Amino acid sequence: MDDPRELARRIFDAGLRAADPFAAVENALDRVQSPALIIAVGKAARRMAEPALARFQGAPCLVVTNYENAGDLNGALVLAAGHPVPDENGAAAGRTVIDALQAAQGPVLALISGGGSALLPAPAGDVTLADKAVVNELLLGAGMDIRTMNLIRQQLSQLKGGGFLRCAAPHQVTALILSDVVGDDLSAIASGPTAHPIGTAAEAIEALQKAGIWARVPDAVRTYLKGAPPPEPVPDCTNVLVGSNARSVAAMAKEAGKAHVMSDPVEGDVADAARKICDEAQPGITVWGGETTVHLRGNGRGGRNQELALRIALEARARGWTRWVCLQGGSDGRDGPTDAAGGLVDQDTLDKIGAVEALLANNDSYAALKQAGDLLITGATGTNVADLGVMIRMD
Repeated sequence: MDDPRELARRIFDAGLRAADPFAAVENALDRVQSPALIIAVGKAARRMAEPALARFQGAPCLVVTNYENAGDLNGALVLAAGHPVPDENGAAAGRTVIDALQAAQGPVLALISGGGSALLPAPAGDVTLADKAVVNELLLGAGMDIRTMNLIRQQLSQLKGGGFLRCAAPHQVTALILSDVVGDDLSAIASGPTAHPIGTAAEAIEALQKAGIWARVPDAVRTYLKGAPPPEPVPDCTNVLVGSNARSVAAMAKEAGKAHVMSDPVEGDVADAARKICDEAQPGITVWGGETTVHLRGNGRGGRNQELALRIALEARARGWTRWVCLQGGSDGRDGPTDAAGGLVDQDTLDKIGAVEALLANNDSYAALKQAGDLLITGATGTNVADLGVMIRMD
């Protein structure tokens, strides 16, 4: 067998290639009528816009992406904004997108990828950007699943939950979508700008109460949600899924040659996920996809992929495994507020870390993996199809 750490990385990279935004969009353009406006939003927005600009030369194009993936693009106005916490540049980008949609003179091509929710905050009513930033931080720290977070985000935005379509009306919208959501629910990807809303303001209030954060939500948000008007009907749209987590997992399995593919996506709390992975990981190679959650109890730095990698290392040691490698990474190249995509751990990782349990209790997985030299650093990948994992067991 090749060096197992290098093999794990090669398998992971195959998953990233399967999510290449350029190829995903290029392969779908034959079904798109010539647009009067192109709007690309999300972490993969710039790369998704490239083939569309080559095909529909002269069409005005707006690209809204995160700072790490921003850069000049001939024929497009590229706007960089904050992620995962919305910022003033994102608010300005939201206004620019709304103005462009309302001024469109014909069909609109939307290119949507994960991250679009934070990148285009577009606050509704009297809710401010600062209010939305507080809500977003509360949601990220509450261990909510992505669907519930997006239910709440939709209610506080002019663009999410079909708002994009309302702004573009009466013009037809075709959306090519690169999914970062397990199960590919179109209403959850980037909070569903071209899909029907997930729920209602009343359901958003219920979710915030259930998570125990309703009392910490800004007053303006509580006031708006309690008095939110019934939403206007959502116009029809042609939504086309061009890439997904499942497709990337299949590509990883193909690269591995012979691999066990976990039948269910890995979701939920990272501690539970670590046990599930180790329960299913067979001798040889196992691959999976998904998106876990972390309950924030400390003030350390890290992310769900880094913490999951560490918890897998603890679980493997508890089971007496002696020769193994595990890579757990975010396909976008950034895990939480760090420069790491995740972790690449093995049987020696824990021996290089002092007080790993204390670091985990403080949600300081970045510091722990840095001590071990086991951070997975990829840089911004230009795509986003949730998280990918590889386990190689040699015992």
